[in-house]
Amino acid sequence: MIASMSLLQIIVLALIQGLTEFLPVSSSAHLILGSKAFGWPDQGLVFDVATHLGTLVAVFIYFRRELLEMAGAWMAPAATESDRRHRAMALYLVLASIPALLVGALAHDAVELHLRDVRVIAWATIGFGLLLWVADWRCSKVRDLSQINLPRALMIGLAQAFALIPGASRSGVTITAGRFLGFSPDAAARFSFLLAIPVIGAAGSYGAVRVISGDAQIDWSQFVLAMVFSAIAGWVCIAAFLALLKRVGLLPFVLYRLALGLALLWISS
Repeated sequence: MIASMSLLQIIVLALIQGLTEFLPVSSSAHLILGSKAFGWPDQGLVFDVATHLGTLVAVFIYFRRELLEMAGAWMAPAATESDRRHRAMALYLVLASIPALLVGALAHDAVELHLRDVRVIAWATIGFGLLLWVADWRCSKVRDLSQINLPRALMIGLAQAFALIPGASRSGVTITAGRFLGFSPDAAARFSFLLAIPVIGAAGSYGAVRVISGDAQIDWSQFVLAMVFSAIAGWVCIAAFLALLKRVGLLPFVLYRLALGLALLWISS
């Protein structure tokens, strides 16, 4: 970890990253607000790699049974309907990840240079929040995750490419797409979280390559601390969010996004 980061900064920002990575809100917006509130400098690339690893661990642990079933289905002949369904799901996740990975590879540097602005993040937070509200309000709750197929998975994957826009929220745009396709909030969220695995893994790997090829000094104790706190926060977030969806739906998160976007516009004025 970069030496200028304090212990409090590491813990607070790791918790923010872990808690907001899987919510349909913007993790970028929250990291900006957290840093502004405490007067902290940018957390740096090493911190980003550590927290990406942490959130990846969180989703692996939470969905370990589903992931093991998918892996087992690929290693054995698909003799049963369950095996075929798990094998298909794994294939859908891989193929649906391609659009976001391609856009990320081609446009990452341009986005970092031109779009990582507080006003852009604020308007994206508001705009994509309203889109989530429309999807949740207009669409019925008829499909569960067993009704996912390749065209629907690819449409959600195409939507995920928009998450490269700071403030859009990766889980927000994929849940929105899932709701427009008629999936229940729970099914849309579960597919969104599983779809996060290839993208978070790729982002973490890209960051790790940049760190290794650069001259950043790493404090491994702080690196592990950031990873552990983001992993714990990420796991708690996934569990709590899926439970809350059944009670309150998506509207509270829409309202929160609107308030967050307005707060960002206020601090940028």
